[in-house]
Amino acid sequence: MEETQSRFLKRTPEKIQGISRPKPEPVKANPAPNTGAGGSSLDTMVSACVSEIMNAATSFHKLHLKVKGDGSYAAHKALNELYDALPGHADTLAEGYQGAAEKLLSYTETTPRILDTVSDAVAYLRDLSAIVTKLQGMLPYSEIVNNLDLVKDSINSTKYKLIFLK
Repeated sequence: MEETQSRFLKRTPEKIQGISRPKPEPVKANPAPNTGAGGSSLDTMVSACVSEIMNAATSFHKLHLKVKGDGSYAAHKALNELYDALPGHADTLAEGYQGAAEKLLSYTETTPRILDTVSDAVAYLRDLSAIVTKLQGMLPYSEIVNNLDLVKDSINSTKYKLIFLK
């Protein structure tokens, strides 16, 4: 029995010099439930994005009704598809985040952007894409990040149609 025990390493309580254990990485916690007024900055970013997407639907709908000139029919149809899709994207974002974070968001009223031309629409689509991309980088919920990819897919498809289909 003594031979078997001698073959195993014995642990000494003394600290071994020159060897250090890596410190454990802090666990990334999910955002805590809202315990105060205003919520976290992530909550504010999500609610602002939801509001912007809802307002964008209104802005694109109004432009859809007044677009004219060369390529206006293609723009009319492309804008129609977009403003039909955006409210669903906003709803999916809001419900998904509120379920994942287990809290309700508060929303502030902002005025929709006024778009007069297809060029205005393309510029706004670029702005929306940047807003969504920034939010994706902040979110700890992969499923919501994936849903926001669908928003960008709608944006990119519309940009393609507005820029190249006349």
